[in-house]
Amino acid sequence: MSKENFLKSVIQEDVGRGDLFTIVSQPENIEAYIIAKSDGILAGREYVEELSNFYSIEFKWNFNDGDRFKIGDILVKIYAQNKILLSLERSILNIILHSSSIATLTAKYIKKIKKTGVKLLDTRKTRPLLREFEKYSVRCGGGINHRLGLDDSLMLKDTHLETIDDLDNFMKEARRKIPFTSKIEIECESFKQVKKAMKVGADIIMCDNMKNKKIKKVVKFRDKNYPYILLEASGNITLQTIKQVAKTGVDAISSGSIIHQANWIDLSMKVKNDS
Repeated sequence: MSKENFLKSVIQEDVGRGDLFTIVSQPENIEAYIIAKSDGILAGREYVEELSNFYSIEFKWNFNDGDRFKIGDILVKIYAQNKILLSLERSILNIILHSSSIATLTAKYIKKIKKTGVKLLDTRKTRPLLREFEKYSVRCGGGINHRLGLDDSLMLKDTHLETIDDLDNFMKEARRKIPFTSKIEIECESFKQVKKAMKVGADIIMCDNMKNKKIKKVVKFRDKNYPYILLEASGNITLQTIKQVAKTGVDAISSGSIIHQANWIDLSMKVKNDS
């Protein structure tokens, strides 16, 4: 979904047939600001700024996407007519809150593995129709996007593998039919599956829900026999466990929790009162 259509849908959801306040109020130019009531990482600016393309509204930001802010910081000053700004208030806040909360949690995960050189990836566990927005939020927090959709790369998960009788022939057929630049990733839960997946030519191996000891065994085997194959660890990754997983020697760690476990931070919009 394009940013424009996304924003229009967000606003339509809240405004409906029209903000009843605009029926009663008199037009007046006002200044407002968004203040941080908790620490965090800013995300959502790229989306909110698009509103100025179809509303008479001006934003003066003190932070960029990806910047760290603290309690009491003024994130942005906003100038618009009262009827416009007050109708958009909740939509603006929801966008920044949702996005910044994901970015903030992502940054916490990144901090845990900062010195390991391991990449943090998101997953396709995103809210319906919010994938592009949520994955953008992950990037603002320092994470890297995994595939955006089923047309991005070919991943053979356990459910797919159950339907494939001859993996070697399937892989040969896949190489003939999928785009030349598309990678093939195979999900493995055992060392036996890993060896088979590497033998048939996987570009990436996902070590799914493996113990760290087993992952280290996979890394050692990969380094000796297939050094060009990338290794990804996934499954029940938490802030408490991610550092030890990173130390196994994998290239990347994927976690859906950086999106679906992100608790909202606290931001508030205030209208400047000169009286």
